[in-house]
Order: sequence, then structure tokens, then C-alpha cells
Amino acid sequence: MTLIQLYKKTSSFVRPYRQLVIFTLLLTVVGSFMAQVNAHILRYTVDEINHLMVAHKSMKDGFSLLIFISTILLSKEIIYAIIQFGQKFYGEKLRILISRDFSQSIVDKILTYRMAFYTSPENESGKLQTRIDMGISSLTRLVQNFFIDILPLFANAIVALFFMFTANVYVGLVSLCIVPLYFYIGQLQATKLSGFRRKMRSYRETKNNGIIGLIESITVIKSFVRESLEAEKHQSIQYEMTENQMATRKISFIFDSVKGFLEQIGVVIIIILTSYFVLNGSMSIGAIMFHILLFNNVSAPIRQLHRIYDEVNDALIYSEGFFDILDANEETESTGTYIPDKIHGYLEIKNVDFQYPNGTEALHDVSLIIPPNKITALVGLSGAGKSTLINLLDKFYQPTSGSITLDGIDLQEYHTTMLRKNIGLVLQKNHIFKGTITENIKYGNPDATMEEVMDAAKKAYIHDQIVALPNGYTSQANLLSGGQQQRIAIARLFLKDPAIIFLDEPTASLDAIATEQIKLSLDAIKKDRTVIIISHSISQIIDAENIIVLDKGRVVEQGQHEVLYDNKSTYFEIFNAMANSLNIDKIAKTMSENDEV
Repeated sequence: MTLIQLYKKTSSFVRPYRQLVIFTLLLTVVGSFMAQVNAHILRYTVDEINHLMVAHKSMKDGFSLLIFISTILLSKEIIYAIIQFGQKFYGEKLRILISRDFSQSIVDKILTYRMAFYTSPENESGKLQTRIDMGISSLTRLVQNFFIDILPLFANAIVALFFMFTANVYVGLVSLCIVPLYFYIGQLQATKLSGFRRKMRSYRETKNNGIIGLIESITVIKSFVRESLEAEKHQSIQYEMTENQMATRKISFIFDSVKGFLEQIGVVIIIILTSYFVLNGSMSIGAIMFHILLFNNVSAPIRQLHRIYDEVNDALIYSEGFFDILDANEETESTGTYIPDKIHGYLEIKNVDFQYPNGTEALHDVSLIIPPNKITALVGLSGAGKSTLINLLDKFYQPTSGSITLDGIDLQEYHTTMLRKNIGLVLQKNHIFKGTITENIKYGNPDATMEEVMDAAKKAYIHDQIVALPNGYTSQANLLSGGQQQRIAIARLFLKDPAIIFLDEPTASLDAIATEQIKLSLDAIKKDRTVIIISHSISQIIDAENIIVLDKGRVVEQGQHEVLYDNKSTYFEIFNAMANSLNIDKIAKTMSENDEV
């Protein structure tokens, strides 16, 4: 990304604060002229003192000169301090406001993306976090550099050049020629380092993603005693980062030395040239100090560029990743516009193929019908495509080919927000947000009253356990057990009251008694709704009025339990395997003996 491209992308964020920008610029212009006062006063002082000494005047004769100079310099410093405060304060205010807008814009945007965006290998959580954090940090530093550092320095340089040309064209030309040479060397430096900076961005993304992976996998790592192995993996990334950093610094130091040498050559030429003009009588002695100070004001931006150039080029590199996320419009969910008065829940899937962004083919030519207001069970071995099918029905992904209709209308035409308000989803492991139990249950309906929250908890058979806690409903939800958290998620479902319900192993994390309680609560909520359930529970499957059997991403059977079992095909094998895993014969024998007693 070039500076021009970066300017175009950031201008929309700066535009709302244009009055603040204009005020900062005005302060910068005034401050630039104030910065040249010392050079003029020094020339005037040297020349006046020289005249007094030539005329053999006493200290008394020069006292009024000292009073005048002191008054001017003190007044200048007071005014300049106020101007600098304004520059820094309003420049910092601009940086903070734009940083806030960058952060909010990226949050607003990533919430609109399809699930495919998050499942891409390039968009793992650690990589996204690095791109966002480093992008915002670099871009806001760029704004700070421009309005607080670069802009005042370059304004000072331009005003100083103006006074140098006004005083002597030749001295001004020397100063003017040094600047483009310095910029040319700086540009070569930036070009040379760009590859190293991109590698560093990649290393940082990999490193942060690895650290997040370590934290998420810490139980497994410790249980297998693999701490040393994981440490070695992380160490290899650190060594690669170190080598890249050393190469970067080496190149930077070489170019910085060249730029420092060039700057000092300029100072030497200014001294020689002004001394020549003093000797031939065309300049006063004070003009030597005058031009040296002005050249210092010209070279001040140059002395700062070794730092600013690094930060600007960091912004160019990291802004690429940031704006790649912000501008990924092809990943935005298609909202659709169709909003029906009522959703009945008749789902039809025709010749659907689906492939995940990582290339995994999950569904092949799937065609099926899910009747409304009935319970449909999806049965199959792990990897058969059951959860993928629910993801498609919830519009998290779009089919690679084929179509999905709801009540006769293509699913993609439905307004996404409206559609998901009418769909309830309970997963095998539901996410519990940081916050109280009440806040987590009310996620199903933020406007619910406390009575409604408690009623939902009762239906999910979790109310009694909640009130037994020291803080009751204000207890932190993330401290609950896995089974309790699952029932909190089901309580959300009761508050949401959707027309369609997807249940993906809803009782997998529960004990036997809790499973029976949840089954009763789910039986109540299933009434007069379209329900699609994935379960390895025999009782849940037998209750279904429609069973769809998947195998390796294909529909191989569909019908009722008795018919499918009598077919003695895939469903027959899966059902018998479930029954055998429960040791049904022994259970039946135990219960029979108990009945006889």
C-alpha cells in the first residue's frame, strides 16, 4: 500500500474532524513562524554586540539591548509554549478519536461477515487479533506523527527555507538540495525493508495465534506432558523473528549512517559558504549563526525521519492487513429482503453440494424435505455432514451448488436478521458470555422481565440450582458446570421462542438425570414447531417423526424409525450400535429382575 492509497482510505475517518484538523493546522503555521524567532534574534544580537564592541561602548550602553532581547525571547517562549500545547493536545485528541473510530468500524464490520470468513486458515483468531491491534496502533501513530510530529517539523522547514532564500539564494539552494537527497535515501531504505516488515507481520500473527492455541490447549498439553515440545515450537518462531529483526536493524543502521553523513555535509557547506560571504563583505557576522540555526530548522525533520519513517512504513505494512479485513466485502453476509408475516418451517433442500473454505467437501448432491411442525432427526456417524447441514439451514454458509427453500422461498432471499430471530440453536457446547446468569439467559430476549427469566430457567430445570447459589441469578455464569451452562443455553431458547429449532447434541454434556429433565423441557418446547435434532440418544431419535440418515455427506435413507429399522441398512447398523453401546440386554435383564421382585 502506498501513502496515497493509505491517505484515501484514512481520509473518511479524518473527515468528521476536519474542523479540529484545520485548527491544528493553523496552530502549526503560527508555531512554524514562531520557531524562526530565535534565528532572527540571534543574528540581530550578534550584529549589535559586534557594533558596540567596534565602537568601544560600555556594558551600560548594551544593557538596553539585553532588556529588549530578553523581553522578545521570553514573550516568544510563552506564546510558543501555548501553541505547542495546542498542537500536541488537539493532535492527541484527533489521534484518540480516530483510534476509537477505527476500533468501532472493524468491530461493526467483522460482525457482518459470513462464517466462511472465520473458518478460513488466513483468518484464525490470533492472526485477526494481530492484524486488528497492529493495524489500529500503526494507523493511529501515523495520525499522531502527521499532526503532532511531521506536520510541525515540515512547516518549520518550509518557513526556514523561505527566510534562507530571502537572506541569500545560494545558501537557500544548498539547504534545498540536501532535503530531496535525504528523502531519496529514506525511500530506498523503506523499499529495502518492506519485505522484512511483511515477514515480521506474518511472524507476529503466527506467534499470537500460537499463544492463543497454547492457552486453549493447556489441559491437553499438561496431561500429555508436552510442555517442552510446545516450548520448542514457540522457540523456533522466536528465533526466526530475531533473525528478521537483526537484518532489519542492520539495514536501518547503514542507511541512517548515510543520512547522518549527508546532513553533516550540509552543515559544513553552510558554514563554509556563509563564512565566504562574511569575508567578502556581503554578509554580517550574525548571518553565520542565523543560517546555521535556520538550516537546523530545515534539517530537524530529517533528524526525525529515522524514527518516523519506520513508523510510517509499519503503518503501510500493517494497514494492508487491517484494511483487508475492513474491505472484505465479498465475505459480508447476504442479508436478503424477504420478510414473511409468519414462518411455517417447511424446508426443502435440492441437489446441494457444499465445500468449506479450507477445501473440505462436506455435502454431495443432498436432497431432502423437512416437514413443518414435526421433529426431524439427523442420524449418521461423525463427519457425515449433520452439523454442516444445520449451518446451511441457519444461513451461516451458502451452498456451493443447489438450493435451499423455506416455505417455498429461497433461503438467500430471506432477511438474515429476521430469519435468525425465528431460529433457535442449541449446540453440544454452547458459549457462555462473561457476565451474570440473568444476563446470559436474557441473551435470548434482552427485553425479558425477571419473571420471564425465572420461568425460562424453571422450564430448563436449572432454577432450583440457581437460587441455591450464594448470589442466585447474579452469580457469574462462567463458573457453572458444563451441564448447568447447557441448561442456561436452553433457557435462552425458551425466551427466544423461535418457530424453528435446531438441536445439535443438546444433552451431550449432561448427566442421566439432567438429560431426562432436559428431554422433558425440550418435549414441551418442540410442540407445534419445526425441530431438527442431531443426537446419539436413542430416545431422542425414536421420538422423531422423520429420520434422515447421512453417510459421508450424502443422504442414504429417509423415513420413520420402524420402516428404516426394517430396511436393515445404514440406519439399522447405526441404531444397533447405539443400543449395544448402552448394553441394552443387561439393562433389560436388570429391570426385568426388579419388576419380578
